[in-house]
Amino acid sequence: MRFLLILLLAWSSGAGAEIYQWRDARGYSHFSDRSSPGAKIVDIKPGHSFYRVKKIFDGDTVLLEDGRRVRLLGINTPEVRHKNEDAQAGGDEAKLWLINKLQDRKVRLETDVQKTDKYKRTLAHLFTEDNEHINLRLVAAGLAAVSIYPPNLLHAEALIKAQDQVEQAGLGIWRRAEYAAMPVASLAGRGHAGWTRLVGKVVNIRTSRKYSYLEFSDRFTARIERKWLPLFPDMNGYLGRNVEVRGWLNKNKNGFSMLIRHPSAIKLR
Repeated sequence: MRFLLILLLAWSSGAGAEIYQWRDARGYSHFSDRSSPGAKIVDIKPGHSFYRVKKIFDGDTVLLEDGRRVRLLGINTPEVRHKNEDAQAGGDEAKLWLINKLQDRKVRLETDVQKTDKYKRTLAHLFTEDNEHINLRLVAAGLAAVSIYPPNLLHAEALIKAQDQVEQAGLGIWRRAEYAAMPVASLAGRGHAGWTRLVGKVVNIRTSRKYSYLEFSDRFTARIERKWLPLFPDMNGYLGRNVEVRGWLNKNKNGFSMLIRHPSAIKLR
């Protein structure tokens, strides 16, 4: 075992040389950095690499010293002021929290199924050198809302649990009037900018080749991609019920729609 430990240390600090394992006639295992007849390469995963955070763009996007722009997975924080758009309520608070936590400090990344988004940003969960899960901490502090995009489901259960607790406690964004659930009937012609909560009764359910639709009125529909329906309960369970949906509004010719990507964005009321 001591020899194996020495080999492991050498492997982790060196140039990644192979380590081999074989068994002798008596069944004892042997390890070496040189191959022998019948030896197999030992699958050793390297330790975590840490990267310094160079810049904080907002509450859910950072720049690493190696040039990668990282978008935090599973969450969304309100926008900060940029170009001609004002900051959203809570956006500056989330950014300041992240600056105080990560500026010029090191993090390790945990990626999921999709490694980058359409903007070429790396998608990841961030952990400090003290193993503090930054995505989770933002949610638990009421600074971020859960926003899960399948197939990226890593840590989804922990994020949802943290959100349920902070929402029930009414902390952070959950105590702000700007993020209170609005009745579907109150939707005006311009809709609502940014992340939104809407509540109303599902009056009809229909399907197309790509989507299942929850119809709340002739002006608002929530849609779910059919390929992700196995993640959801039976759609018929929403029919005739008061339901809250969370996400971003899209304008269409009949009014508005909202894409629901994960069951955490639908709540029975």
